Amino acid sequence: MLLYLFILGICIGSFLNVVIDRLPEGKKLNGRSKCDHCRRTLTPFELIPIVSWILQRGKSRCCGRKLSVQYPLIELATGIGFVFTYMHFQSFLWLGIFSVLLAIAVIDLKTQLIPDILVYILGGLALFALPFPPPILPALGSWAFLYVIWFITRGRGMGYGDVKLVFVLGLLAGYPGVIILFYTAFLTGALVGVILILGKYSGLKSKIPFGPFLILGIVISILYQNRIMDWWKGLL
Repeated sequence: MLLYLFILGICIGSFLNVVIDRLPEGKKLNGRSKCDHCRRTLTPFELIPIVSWILQRGKSRCCGRKLSVQYPLIELATGIGFVFTYMHFQSFLWLGIFSVLLAIAVIDLKTQLIPDILVYILGGLALFALPFPPPILPALGSWAFLYVIWFITRGRGMGYGDVKLVFVLGLLAGYPGVIILFYTAFLTGALVGVILILGKYSGLKSKIPFGPFLILGIVISILYQNRIMDWWKGLL
């Protein structure tokens, strides 16, 4: 079962690469895949998840130029993620949630944009995956908190896409999960910002996408909420 989930995951990961590359540019997702450089239409052999990249040594068969390591990494991450997600939730809906979260995180890292359509899909999956009624108050509170920050900073602190995303993440986290979500997101975001500044990465320190940190926060909240809350209570 786990092997089948891994194979399914790397295949879905191949599609996620298409979503990550095309959706921010407004391109259709159902077109044939082409070489990143010379734009030749790829053969089925060149589209085998992970295997094609390894056999081609990370280079295009048609023009010999390097292919992005993003492709095998996303496929591998999706395969592994499917296994662990299903082991934790025993639900195929959560495999969809994992896939959308991964796509949002990578797109935000690459473009500093969070496509609305992915947030809507994530919200729909969350409503079906969660018990009824879903935790609306944590979702509204999360949205209001980031909206105030967005409004005060006039969008310089974070994009409005983060504000919309955190509403859905609030649904998934519930209470007190949202506290862990924000604590993790702001702590890791601050640490990365300090590292970039100290490392003098001037091209990166001015714009750090917040979406990946929010997604890291929801992952930590869902997986370790009980342990973290027990640890906090032990400190009081």
